[in-house]
Amino acid sequence: MSNGASILTFMIISFSLALILIMKKNSLPANVKRPLAILALVMVSFSFVLMIFSFFSGAK
Repeated sequence: MSNGASILTFMIISFSLALILIMKKNSLPANVKRPLAILALVMVSFSFVLMIFSFFSGAK
């Protein structure tokens, strides 16, 4: 798999995790909610960093 495809796959997975957490926030136990939310926040933030990095590295 190419580098771009790996980045795209990671972005889809991280945004999907965040969306699932938002949709199922009422059915998750309280002790699981915070770590999953922090993980989703880190993954989505890293996705944005990878997106910006791929735009700048492809603009050479």
